[in-house]
Amino acid sequence: MITRRNLLSLLSGAAFCPQLVFAANGADLAREPDSLKDKVASGTLPPMQARLPQTPRVITLDGPKLAPGRYGGTVRQLIGGQRDIRYMPIDSYSRLVGYDLNFNFVPDILKDFEVEEERVFTLHLRPGHRWSDGSPFTAEDFRYVFEDMFHNKELYRGGIPANLRVNGKEPVFEVLDALTLRYRWEDPNPDFLAEQASPVATRIMMPSAYLKQFHPRYQSPEKLKKLIEKNGVADWVALHQKMSRTVRPENPKLPSLDAWINTTKPPTTQFIFDRNPFYHRVDQNGLQLPYIDRFVLNVGTGDLIAAKTGTGESDLQFTNLNFDDYTFLKSAEKRYPIKVDLWKRIQGSRIALMPNLNCKDAVWRKLMRDVRVRRALSLAINREEVNKAVFFGLAQPAANSILPESPLFREQYRQAWASFDPDQANALLDEAGLTRQGRHGLRLLPDGRQALLTVETSGEGSFSSDVMELIGDHMRAVGIRLFVHFSHLELFRRRVKNGEAVMALGQGLDNGIPTADMSPRELAPTSDEQLQWPLWGLYTYSAGTDGHPPDMPEAKALLDLYYAWRHAVTLMERAAIWHQMLSLFTDQVFTIGIVNSDLQPVVRAKRLRNLPDRGLFGFDPTSYLGVYRPDTFWFEEETA
Repeated sequence: MITRRNLLSLLSGAAFCPQLVFAANGADLAREPDSLKDKVASGTLPPMQARLPQTPRVITLDGPKLAPGRYGGTVRQLIGGQRDIRYMPIDSYSRLVGYDLNFNFVPDILKDFEVEEERVFTLHLRPGHRWSDGSPFTAEDFRYVFEDMFHNKELYRGGIPANLRVNGKEPVFEVLDALTLRYRWEDPNPDFLAEQASPVATRIMMPSAYLKQFHPRYQSPEKLKKLIEKNGVADWVALHQKMSRTVRPENPKLPSLDAWINTTKPPTTQFIFDRNPFYHRVDQNGLQLPYIDRFVLNVGTGDLIAAKTGTGESDLQFTNLNFDDYTFLKSAEKRYPIKVDLWKRIQGSRIALMPNLNCKDAVWRKLMRDVRVRRALSLAINREEVNKAVFFGLAQPAANSILPESPLFREQYRQAWASFDPDQANALLDEAGLTRQGRHGLRLLPDGRQALLTVETSGEGSFSSDVMELIGDHMRAVGIRLFVHFSHLELFRRRVKNGEAVMALGQGLDNGIPTADMSPRELAPTSDEQLQWPLWGLYTYSAGTDGHPPDMPEAKALLDLYYAWRHAVTLMERAAIWHQMLSLFTDQVFTIGIVNSDLQPVVRAKRLRNLPDRGLFGFDPTSYLGVYRPDTFWFEEETA
């Protein structure tokens, strides 16, 4: 069945290019990367033709500042800690289904897919595709995850992941043949493809041939015991989890489908990611990607990364850089062979105040649930001053909403209660019962306490204290005194979820550039990670087994609209629901945005090619650099 999404995939050029025909015999060493030639010549690695799937994904490199490249080179990057190797699988962006630059779904690891009524998803694998160790990539790798992982009560105590359940029901999984499988739900699951295209996709396939040695269904108790002791873990569950971790790829022996594979076991001060010789993409000339041989990630101190980047110690850097590093980095272009570009960040707000509607303090909870208070707090902020003082006037004062780059953008969402109007803010606070002791005094809460409002923050981002200092002055002008409480990220999240925080400081919508096909779940209480309503989000995320259901009509309305979006069949229906949710979310000021469309420095070696000078930068849906395909980046030859 041809659906709109499937048609978009066919038109995207992601299918196999028929003019690419590979020789069946012999190794054309001239076309091999230098780093693999010795292995191919010695016979320890098959030639390129035998390593590629029969129908590789062809990436056509035409257009402004895009061109087919050459093999070779090492990209140096700086990371602030060993955990930051998690950026590699995000940037590599090898997914069953991914986004193109227009944020349409395209088959990537998959050869093709079909969608029926948003309920039935049939996935077709590429014949001859292999994991990085050369083992076949087949439907067995999906069956292993579904049956031996998701349905093993020790590995997954809560059963199949919540994001694969629809209305509390899991899909029917079928293996149709070695290269074809199907997931079928009773009700529509429009999130499925977007979830697979996300920066950290739910893994529905794993290298089963490798992982079976750590599973009691396939391994003898004696051998399993030895493996547990060898790896210093408590039981087979911990062993399997340790050896199969993909979000942070710390096991060099774990086969991968990414462009580069970690070869270094932690702890270490340097991680080396080498090219995957069985990677599934080629350029239009038939050269197997990636062009770059390896990434070397040097572990250091996050606070020093900007300084080291400015001295030429990184060939491609975006982590641990902020806009306030730009002037220094730009001046370094004169001394070192680097180029500094500014990309637009895609968050709905670079920084945002999050009233905790689930806080334990009954008086503050009632006030935070009063829309007049939330609107007043928003109107009290002089966003232009924040923009000029902290973001050099280059950001956009805005509510926490979507950006003009989204087809769903409307100016009314960006402007909702985001003007600077202290008079109206004072009037709304008066209406809400927050009396004031004189024109310049502090307001009093209904129980007689002074309006002393503590904002919890993890302190991430050097600019946050500057922003909060300005906002503190704005709030003091309307009779509220702000205090900022810094804590480590884990403690910060715990305080918010436990209701100890009345207000938190975070960032706005992750995805400020959505299409109607992308899930609006960020606008509704769907996750306990949402700082404004963690208990309501937990209730939805846990399918009602934890947390509390929303007991505010407007929050419940957003959740109902989210469920309606999941059942909508046409693009027009989905777009209409998005607009209803955006209108309600911004008018109710559930989160208080400050500025968006701010700029992110991206630093690269001058001779590194195929990166745009201007891009969209963020976690979801761009996967940081992922949608710009780092496997196509390449080095020009050095000149004297």
